[in-house]
Amino acid sequence: MRRRILVVRLDSAGDVLVSGPAVRAAAAHGEVWMLCGPRGVAAARILPGVARVLEWECPWIVDPAPPATMENTGALLDLVRECAPETALILTSFHQSPLPLALLLRLAGVHEIAAASVDYAGRLLDTRIKPGEDMPEDQPEPVRALTIARAAGFELPEGDDGRMRVAAPPDVTSLVGPGPYVVVHPGAAVPARTWPALQHRQAVSLLAKAGVRVVVTGAEGERALTSRVAGSSGIDLGGRTDFRTLAGVLAGASVLIAGNTGPAHLAAAVGTPVVSLYSPVIPAERWAPYGVPVALLGDQHAACRGSRARECPIAGHPCLARVTPQQVVDACLALAGGAGAHPLGYRDDSHEEEVSA
Repeated sequence: MRRRILVVRLDSAGDVLVSGPAVRAAAAHGEVWMLCGPRGVAAARILPGVARVLEWECPWIVDPAPPATMENTGALLDLVRECAPETALILTSFHQSPLPLALLLRLAGVHEIAAASVDYAGRLLDTRIKPGEDMPEDQPEPVRALTIARAAGFELPEGDDGRMRVAAPPDVTSLVGPGPYVVVHPGAAVPARTWPALQHRQAVSLLAKAGVRVVVTGAEGERALTSRVAGSSGIDLGGRTDFRTLAGVLAGASVLIAGNTGPAHLAAAVGTPVVSLYSPVIPAERWAPYGVPVALLGDQHAACRGSRARECPIAGHPCLARVTPQQVVDACLALAGGAGAHPLGYRDDSHEEEVSA
């Protein structure tokens, strides 16, 4: 029987996706089961190297948090005992402590546990990586996760470049139609990370006027938003894609336009460039899309910088509201190839008067 390794990432889909390189490193050395929160399960299911996905609502990670009860804790212990891992990797961001979970994993019988912790871990961790000493604080999240895996002895297999990946996505031609297109994803789970809907709509209109096909995506609960943003110019796929199907839509796109949200990381995992409308409430050095060309828009020195605010603490949401639709369109076209040799085949009418003059 192959060594069994439990990889834990308990928050959102984007957090799970950036754990992908660490998962592949572990999978090169054993059978990987992944423990996720409810919002991360769909992402875990399309990560290469994951044999089985377990789901648990963590009282100190999930928002809104479930109660910390014996029933909740017992459910976790049962899952871990079913897995019976030899080793566990607890993957966290800088603001999360792995120690409460490490204690519960010990109680469930896990003998080897690795994690990054600024706090003294005593006998809770066998491999403790000290942020700021053993690894830098400001580094991309996929690199952070892979550093934890490597400290536990799990190296990527030869030929693996450490970029984000997902399983081969499905063909989505029936949804998006033939020919090149740009995807606009206007929603985000955190309001502080969203660009205004009206400006999204204006960007879609400008792209359409330039001859670019635009596909607008969103979850079931975002149908009103995607309909408003798509208007009569875009193809509205709001509520029509599960996570795997969304991967297919993004894989076929020339560019994604999105905020700091899970689909931006999914685009990176399928190799699609991203116009990132990035609110600095969390650091771009850590959370910008990784491993693909990125145009980072938004005031990265705004007063909300590093606040981790869910609701914008500054009146008018200036870090993103001041980004114009034309700036977004220009960044999108530049990422897609630039004027004169544009893979989207767009009509560049922006300098018509200048040329004719």
